[in-house]
Amino acid sequence: MSDIVFRSVVFDLDGTVADTAPDLAAALNCALAAMGRRAVSLSEARRMIGHGTKALLRQGLEATGRCDKALIERGYPILMSYYDDHICDFTQPYEGIEQAMDELKMRGVSLALCTNKPAASARRLVDALGWQARFAAIVGGDTLTVSKPDPAPLRLAIEQSGGGAAVLVGDSIVDMATARAAGVPGIVFAHGYADRPVDQLGATAVLHRYDALVDLLTQTLTVAKLD
Repeated sequence: MSDIVFRSVVFDLDGTVADTAPDLAAALNCALAAMGRRAVSLSEARRMIGHGTKALLRQGLEATGRCDKALIERGYPILMSYYDDHICDFTQPYEGIEQAMDELKMRGVSLALCTNKPAASARRLVDALGWQARFAAIVGGDTLTVSKPDPAPLRLAIEQSGGGAAVLVGDSIVDMATARAAGVPGIVFAHGYADRPVDQLGATAVLHRYDALVDLLTQTLTVAKLD
């Protein structure tokens, strides 16, 4: 029997289970170029990821000049068209994530994704990575009328993956705020796209390597009980 008490583990997508920044940056730069703007660097783009693709475009426009609603509405279809056609050109899963997911499923734990990426794009990327059978639920930034850090998308992902005790694994302040709002432990992956040091994110625990995830989940339970 599994010694993990969590019935489901919910993962963020960008910067948590996969390094998607190269393809997102390319899509952003395609839209910026169409509007006569300079390209942003990959390091700049990494700091902009986490609030959804429309917010990514807004931050890209703000970093390169003027930004208003009309520019966002003009550039967004360009960004999304490019991204959907090149969604997995350079994206790579983080080392050890597939083995960690396999071990969790073997122990009877359901897996879900809760991302601010549009749901259709999230599913397209999951398909491109060959992960169709791994997740019991995929909740995107447009699945509901609200997105993270509102707790509703996370609660839906937990419900759709079977309910019960759950934990969120993410990489950003948005993810950790979502976990707190939903009343679940939040584990931050230390090598994602956080815009500040991981010790400032308010996480229950910090994950440095995915081969340590299963052990960390049992430790998180102990921390939760003591708290």
